[in-house]
Amino acid sequence: MQWFSAENVVAVGTAVLGIVASGVMVWYERRVPRRKRIGYRVQMDNPIGDGVRLGRANVRLGLFDEAPGMTDATLVLLRVENDGSQGIDRDDYTSPEVHGLTAVFTDRTIRGVSVTQPDDTDHLMDHFTAARGFGYDGNTLRIPRVPLNRGEHYKLLVLLSGGDVGTPIRLRGGIREGEVHPNRSATPDDKPPLFSRAARLITIMLTLSVLTLASIIVARDDSPAPIECEQGRLAVVGSTAFKPVVEELAKEYERKCPDASIVVEARGSSAGVNELGSLGARSKRAARNLIAFSDGPAVGAPGELVGDRVALSVFTLVVNDGIRLPAGGLLLKDVRRIYRGEVTHWKQLDPSLPDLPIVLVSRNADSGTRQIFQDRVLGSWERVPSTSLDCVHKDDVSAPVMRCELDATEDVLAKVAGIPGAIGYSEFTLAKGHKGLRTVALDGASPSVGDIEFGRSEYPYRGVEYAYTYGRPANGSLASSFLAFIGQGESETIIRAHGHLPCSATAASGLCAGE
Repeated sequence: MQWFSAENVVAVGTAVLGIVASGVMVWYERRVPRRKRIGYRVQMDNPIGDGVRLGRANVRLGLFDEAPGMTDATLVLLRVENDGSQGIDRDDYTSPEVHGLTAVFTDRTIRGVSVTQPDDTDHLMDHFTAARGFGYDGNTLRIPRVPLNRGEHYKLLVLLSGGDVGTPIRLRGGIREGEVHPNRSATPDDKPPLFSRAARLITIMLTLSVLTLASIIVARDDSPAPIECEQGRLAVVGSTAFKPVVEELAKEYERKCPDASIVVEARGSSAGVNELGSLGARSKRAARNLIAFSDGPAVGAPGELVGDRVALSVFTLVVNDGIRLPAGGLLLKDVRRIYRGEVTHWKQLDPSLPDLPIVLVSRNADSGTRQIFQDRVLGSWERVPSTSLDCVHKDDVSAPVMRCELDATEDVLAKVAGIPGAIGYSEFTLAKGHKGLRTVALDGASPSVGDIEFGRSEYPYRGVEYAYTYGRPANGSLASSFLAFIGQGESETIIRAHGHLPCSATAASGLCAGE
């Protein structure tokens, strides 16, 4: 081998440059903490009193001609946003007062405030109450301790009098392990860059280095496949809730190992486990090419099945968008009453809710999501029998509640979103981004992966995803290689991206063992 060939020298040089660039970027970002940040910017500061000139004509618009002290009125739109890399909780605010932030409008007097936010963050409105410090006095606006996920924001429309347009507006307050700072974006809803200019330049340098090295490797075309790769065909069955994760993991493995083919066919946790058990009973040789994923431990599984804990999943109840529950969601005792058929209309739970009949949209008996719901939330089987095939027409008119059973999580979400008064359950990440429905807190605890991981919540509707094989797969088999791949750091990133906690991660390992 010619160690000092031109291509090797270039490859080593670009690799060293990439490592140095990575080190510089890490050093820089560690010196300049950017973990938790609240940014603010003034998106509008306009006069609306009798001093407003319309065009070039000498015409003035007197909106407050007859209001004492309001002839010099101004309207300010202040945007407050989480532009850091982590979510911000109520406890992250360091103010000694009950409120979290203070906005000061120099030389002006506040006359009124309105709060706005995007449609998908209407839960933020619950925090803007006097009990949580929201209010104003003189030129000072007190802003509550509003929890903000990464990228979330709210806007404050402030009516003022006195002073001039453009006088300084400052937001004061502190964030634990972070900062409150002004943003400079000129356009209304541009997002500020997450990384600094220096970090972006270093990242570009690193990217160019990696691309150069990759082009050399591709051009050589003599690199052996990774030693963990195995060839052949593997089928994966089971959980529909975990299906998106398994599909991405399978594609990534196939990309790394071109001689492997992994087919994902999700039909429900119990159905997948039963298929694996039946196949193994007929042919252990055939069963070694099958893996079954299950939401929670398989119930009544044959003794030959071996389960590996893969991830901690968070599930949630979902209701049709027309059901606006209180901020605390539903009490567990009320959920159990609903699923026993004791509550037939939403108005029976709260007079503020619409007088709509409750429609229970459930999964079939093969569903692990249903099994975890019964174990962790209801504490029993769903007692209301299935009374409808399409979730719309009640086949048993004598039944107090309409209930239907569906085969897949996606079907449940679609039905709940389309039927007024419907309630169902789903894996949380799939439900969170679905239009036409709302996720439901239980006993005041929201379905939050981060809160569970760091011990801030005892949210009950959660469970471990298991990967079952018929016996322990042999070393050198595709099943063994794929399961090992799932426990690697690259796969952990994929699992987290889908809203689950990988059991191989240190912080989640204890949670997985306790489920």
